[in-house]
Parts: sequence; C-alpha cells; structure tokens
Amino acid sequence: MIRLYAEQLNVQLQESLSSCYLLFGNEPLLLRESQDQICSMARKQQFNERFNIILDANTDWYSIFNLCKARSLFSSRQVLLLILQEGSIKYEIEDNLLQLSSLLHDDLLLIIRGTNLTSTLEKSAWFNAFKSIAVLVSCITPEQSQLPNWVMKRANSMNIKLDHAACKLLCYCYEGNLPALVQTLEMLVIIYPDRNMTFKRVEITVNDASHFTLFNLVDAVLAGKSQRAIHIMQQLQLEATDPVILLRWIQREIMLLLILKRHTTAFSRDMLKNYKIWYKRKLLLNQAVGRFTMLQLRNAIALAAKIEISIKQDYNNYVWSDLNALILILCCT
Repeated sequence: MIRLYAEQLNVQLQESLSSCYLLFGNEPLLLRESQDQICSMARKQQFNERFNIILDANTDWYSIFNLCKARSLFSSRQVLLLILQEGSIKYEIEDNLLQLSSLLHDDLLLIIRGTNLTSTLEKSAWFNAFKSIAVLVSCITPEQSQLPNWVMKRANSMNIKLDHAACKLLCYCYEGNLPALVQTLEMLVIIYPDRNMTFKRVEITVNDASHFTLFNLVDAVLAGKSQRAIHIMQQLQLEATDPVILLRWIQREIMLLLILKRHTTAFSRDMLKNYKIWYKRKLLLNQAVGRFTMLQLRNAIALAAKIEISIKQDYNNYVWSDLNALILILCCT
C-alpha cells in the first residue's frame, strides 16, 4: 500500500490515478482538500458520475454492489465515496467492504473516508484486502512542531513570501484551526497583492483563533511549558469548556504522576498497558516525574480538591483563575 501525507497527494495524482484511495485523519480541511483533488483529477479522466454514501446500519449495500457491477459500453465512469462515521466499524460494514474490494474495475474509482485509523482497523480483513490497490492518505492535523513547516509549504504553494516571524505568529494564532489559517492566508493575498507578508502586515490582520483539546493541555503541562499551557487554557475558556471536565483531566494526570513517582524503576510493560501510555506520552511523563517531589504532587492534589469544592458549592468566574494557578504550579515546579 502506498502511504502519503495529504501534501504529497498532488504529486502522486500527477503520476497516476489509482483505483482506490483511503483518506483517514482528524483534520476536516485536509480530508476535504484531498477528496477534492482526487475528484478533480478523476473528472479529467472522464469519471463523470459521483455517488456519496455515509455508511451506517441502514446502508443499502445491495445498491452499492449493483452500482459496482453496472458496467457497459455506454455507462459513465463513476466515483464512489464511502464515508465511515466516527467510532468502531460494525461487523456488517467490515464484511461488506471486504466484498466490495473484489468488485472494483477500471471504470470505478473508490474513495473511503474516515477519521480514525487505528491499529485494529489496519489489521482488519477488509483493510488488508485493499492493500495491493489502494493509496492511504494521512490527513492528520499538524502538531505544534510540524505546523511551521506546513504553513511555509502552504504559503509557497500560494506564491506567498512569508518571513519567519510572520510564520511563527500565524502558527500561534491558528494552531489546531487549519481552515481559519488558510482563510487568513487567502485574505492576506487580497489585502497585499505583492504577496510579501512581513510580521507587521500579518500582525494587523490576524486574530487568535487557535483551537486546542484537553490532550494539548496535558502535554503542555507535562512538558512544563507554562506559557503554552496558559494560552491553551484561555482558548478552552473562550470555547466554554466545562471546568469540571477540565479539572477531572488534571486530577487524573496528577494521580498518575503520583503513582509513577512511587515506582523507582522504569515503567513496566504492564504499567504502560494498564495506563495506556504510548511512547511520546512516556517521554513526557518521565520528564514530569523528574520535576516533582511527592510533597509537591500531594499539594497539587489538595489544591485541585479545593477547586472542585469551589466549583460544586459556589461556581463563579474565579474558578478559571484558580485553574490557571493550578496549571502554573504544575508547569513551574
């Protein structure tokens, strides 16, 4: 199976159009752009009909199979887009996808789009059946360390000259929000037709539209990055994140650090499995464990408990100030 990142797809399409594309990732912009690129190239090769189907328990697979089998001298070439919904794939869908893999032909282009490519999915029979014919396109939102490179490549593709400081500002303001980032680049081109984007030009145009998850907050805290953690907290507050849910995540991480601190030896395989600690997370936890003493962790637990009582008994705007204080303590210890 050919595996590509979304930004590599256009080069592959220029070389050849495959009969099947698997688009997987959590980034809607990259999923949509990849899908559009494939369909655009397909139209150039006379794939003039397109069918979009969301797969669920009520999917009419009989019609899908008939569509694949309908092949005559006068029929149009067809693009079939199947959209997998979030969550695990039901057995019936897996079985039908496996059957579908044997029905592909030169006049049918199949696109399967999903959000989460798990190891279980990659080991499934239907996924393996497509390995010899499919191109797998990864549409994952770039992480913080990868984002500057992504922004520079996007700017270059738009013939925009972007200096380092301007790129850094765009990354700060639009991390986790690629649609807004691309929209801003397009707006900058309209405002400045010479396409020379300096820090000053970008600064007066952008606004902070970054989007973060609780995973991002936990990573920042474990890494001891106080400024980043506070930035994430501000955005989570603006997005009306439930402070109780946020506090639960923080409490869980503190308790995990406390448990790990008690183990003087390296993490065992069972421990990694039981607490679902993957490689990157293991490195962050190791770093965090080394920063804390047992007393500091217990004090953090006590403060978190006070915040929880405050939320439940007398919720007010000070809750976020208290949460920010807890985050700073965890980052700066």
